[in-house]
Amino acid sequence: MKNILTQFLVRAIKAFDWPLLIILLLFAGLGMLVMHSAVGEAEGRFLGQGRNFIIAFFVMWFVALWTPSQIMKIVIPFYVIGCLSLLAVLLFGYTSKGATRWLDIGFLRIQPSEMMKLCVPMMLAWYFDKHRSDLKIFDFFIAGILLLIPFVLIIKQPDLGTAILVFTTGFCVIYFAGLSFKLLTPLFIIGVTVITLILYYEPILCQPDFDWVILHDYQKTRVCTLLDPTLDPLGKGFHTLQGMIAIGSGGIYGKGYMQGTQTHLDFIPEQTTDFIYAVYAEEFGMYGSIFLLILYTLLLARCFVIVLKAKTQFGALLAGALTMMFFVYIFVNMGMVMGILPVVGVPLPFMSYGGTALVTLGLASGLLMSISNYKPSKPSN
Repeated sequence: MKNILTQFLVRAIKAFDWPLLIILLLFAGLGMLVMHSAVGEAEGRFLGQGRNFIIAFFVMWFVALWTPSQIMKIVIPFYVIGCLSLLAVLLFGYTSKGATRWLDIGFLRIQPSEMMKLCVPMMLAWYFDKHRSDLKIFDFFIAGILLLIPFVLIIKQPDLGTAILVFTTGFCVIYFAGLSFKLLTPLFIIGVTVITLILYYEPILCQPDFDWVILHDYQKTRVCTLLDPTLDPLGKGFHTLQGMIAIGSGGIYGKGYMQGTQTHLDFIPEQTTDFIYAVYAEEFGMYGSIFLLILYTLLLARCFVIVLKAKTQFGALLAGALTMMFFVYIFVNMGMVMGILPVVGVPLPFMSYGGTALVTLGLASGLLMSISNYKPSKPSN
């Protein structure tokens, strides 16, 4: 019994990728520190975030104990259940604030779209690994369908922010698998053209009675608010303006811990979730922001090392997609708070409050550790 326990403890310790774990523990400490300042009188939310970190840690550890080959066996059921859950959301999901994104199962309310942030890259990595010896153009077409099914279902909820994240991580797998860059050139040209036309015709496009057809009214409002938040400073532009004011008022050194006026006078909206970076930047200033960016750079650098040392194509593709997922989370959240991107519901990794988001990040970290520590068994002579 003692030997079995010892073997389990040794295996449990070896399951961790220690450089990655140390970085994540630093984020946990910093995240709880900033959360304490952001919650104000809502101490329950501070304790709840501590519970979320503990749950995410054990989820990460549990997944890290699996090998990539074991993970591959559950990819298809995981993906199918995720797609069926998205379909169930459209048919009889729970609606809140005009969006139907949740399934109410009595004792718990779940958001299946969060699951797809991992399901999609896992499924695509599995698919390309199975076809690695004879990859054809048709395989990229099938991969595109596997990506578009959950993307469309999430768009229908509507949840543009999550849909973009799911599409980005999935597309990264397709690109890393060998999609020619030449095929992306037309898409790049179209994208630049669309952005240029929107900027040029902004006065017409942002008129209240102008219908964008392909976007919901709230999505049109987000784009127009990005272009000029002063058009509605007390309404749709309030979030962006207050975030920019908080960051600017922090200056170089910051106002000090628990001294942020924008935070504690409740000017910053969603200060424990989407706009927690504004809370952090106001209290810790430019130097604090540089420290946070260094931490995120170390996180992405370690993830990139894991990509390079992956022993299987499945591991390399999945690790690359998860690395890009972290990057998109960081870039989109900070960009929207600073007013250079539209406001979408994207949390700041390991900083924003949220049980589902932290568990998803814990799962992603566990997958990275599994890939990092995997050593293929040597064939017997």
